[in-house]
Amino acid sequence: MYKEIIVIKVGTNVMTNKDNRIVRPVLRGLVKQIAELYERGIISILVSSGSVIAGKEVLGNSTIKATTQKRQVYSAIGQPRMMSLYYNIFQDYGMKCAQVLPTKRDFSLGIHRENMINCVQGLLSEGVIPIANEDDAVSITTSMFSDNDELASLIAQLIDADRLVILTDIDGLYTGHPDADCSNLIENVDPREDLNRYIKDSDKLEGEGRGGMGSKLNYAQKTAAHSIPTFIANGKRENTIIDIIDGKSVGTKVSL
Repeated sequence: MYKEIIVIKVGTNVMTNKDNRIVRPVLRGLVKQIAELYERGIISILVSSGSVIAGKEVLGNSTIKATTQKRQVYSAIGQPRMMSLYYNIFQDYGMKCAQVLPTKRDFSLGIHRENMINCVQGLLSEGVIPIANEDDAVSITTSMFSDNDELASLIAQLIDADRLVILTDIDGLYTGHPDADCSNLIENVDPREDLNRYIKDSDKLEGEGRGGMGSKLNYAQKTAAHSIPTFIANGKRENTIIDIIDGKSVGTKVSL
């Protein structure tokens, strides 16, 4: 039915400003690209962070002391807010979206995995865009993903996607610190290559998110090893996803 299925992961740092507020035009630009791809016969699965930040926007400073419980509360409040934002924007483009909140057990062999596949495939068959995020409200300790980079990689492998696009707030993997004059963007990466020398100084957690460049590269390599080309690119740049689909040199491509 569709020429291509792609998984798009958008991180917290892409959709927020320096004050940790969600930037609505960024979400709109993302949905606009997904809508354009849909018109071309390319359907997307969106893996979106942002629920914790959205929860903080609603609740403000929490009096809860326990870090895990506080994150659960923020996520429980913020997840429906994120979906409301996405729902309204997708509706503006004449499209429908749906919420999918998996935990790690949903990717283990058995009935949970089968249910996950059936859900995603059913949504895609109806032309509905699945929006996945880890269920932070209940997902703790052993049931947690390391971050949404892992979730996006697992979904891409689960449905045998044609591509995975990981959007962050820098242009891709660099030979050194992205701001250094002597540092260059690495445009192509073999998933079998050891790239630790490029990330050990810059593998830091992303603001309110959990995954840094090391995580992105790790799961990009794992995904690409399953013959799914994976791209790490700047989600704040205009039309990044469209340019990737059109074959332009954008970000870092990880592929066999």
